[in-house]
Amino acid sequence: MPLQNRVTPTGDIIATPHRGMFTGNRGIIHDPATKTLLKKRWSSPAWITCVCEFRGWRRKVMGGRSWTELFFLDEATAFAAGHRPCFFCRRDDANRFRAAWEAGNGVKSILAREIDAVLHSERLERSKKRLHPLPMPVKQLPDGAMVQAGEASFLILQGRALRWSVVGYCDADSGIGDAMLLTPPSTLRALGAGYRPVLHPSACSWQR
Repeated sequence: MPLQNRVTPTGDIIATPHRGMFTGNRGIIHDPATKTLLKKRWSSPAWITCVCEFRGWRRKVMGGRSWTELFFLDEATAFAAGHRPCFFCRRDDANRFRAAWEAGNGVKSILAREIDAVLHSERLERSKKRLHPLPMPVKQLPDGAMVQAGEASFLILQGRALRWSVVGYCDADSGIGDAMLLTPPSTLRALGAGYRPVLHPSACSWQR
């Protein structure tokens, strides 16, 4: 029976045997005795995205009273859910993200906790995922942005909308109606300023 620890673009945490390219956490949100989630879905405003392998360290998933290991298809999925790169295991990526976040949002010398505070206000509406109006047509969104149309989530890549699934991306119709922005606006501006998220290999097959 797979554990409930896979994060969707809408920020929901589901059970699936498919793990994805990245891990990460939102603090401690599980019971190690049963390896099940608590009712809360975050215990810290620092929602981070980490590499699955680092310095040969091994962790027993949900095995201790430490942070709850969550998993993401790719970095675009993690961004859509409201996470950011970890400054410990992904320092170079985190610094590139911060530089792009500063450039895109018109700020300087911002701290990680200040980014977290902005993201926390953008990713949640009460206890649910916050959706945002599109600031531009879907085809003009930067690569790596994600939108929601009905029950489906889509990755935008070179102006095309690719439907998200737990196993990867598939092509979609060029026109998706009534879409809302999943990626937090401040992260979207970082993408627009040049940060390129790591995408699942299935997305690359649709690149021109």
